[in-house]
Amino acid sequence: MSIYDYTMTDAKGNAVPLADYRGRVLLIVNTATGCGFTPQYDGLQDLYDAYHEQGLEILDFPCNQFGNQAPGSDDEIVSFCQSRYGITFPQFSKIDVNGETEAPLYAFLKAQRAEEAVGGLGDRVTMKAVEKLSTTARKPGDIKWNFTKFLVDREGNVVGRFAPTVKPKELEAHIKELL
Repeated sequence: MSIYDYTMTDAKGNAVPLADYRGRVLLIVNTATGCGFTPQYDGLQDLYDAYHEQGLEILDFPCNQFGNQAPGSDDEIVSFCQSRYGITFPQFSKIDVNGETEAPLYAFLKAQRAEEAVGGLGDRVTMKAVEKLSTTARKPGDIKWNFTKFLVDREGNVVGRFAPTVKPKELEAHIKELL
């Protein structure tokens, strides 16, 4: 299997084959509108504005599995993100990223990159606290919280996984290297 074998549903209910993004660098993020990390939408949009023309796509997958922090409908989530953060990158329908109902795409991503880059000591401490709050991260490789980021190169290889504490700006060098 490759990332291009998956088809996901966008926030408008349309089937979107990920093969449509072949040849682009992808940053795939599970998000939530009511999370302490939600302001990262600003940084994600900044990356998109800076690098979309060079081949970056950011794929936003809302998830309500962590603290009920994305309770709205797909339309409500899109409206919030566009009005509050000016989001213009592709937004998809809400999914599960862990457990029996996890999206097959996320099972694939986690199998490709089970470990995530965390950052400094402060980030490690924050992630330990987050792990204790997570009720769906039960096995190694599971997503621990909202705003976990997967970086995919132009050939469809999952080349990085980054913890929620890693800010979008911190991914810029990795993205530029792949572009």
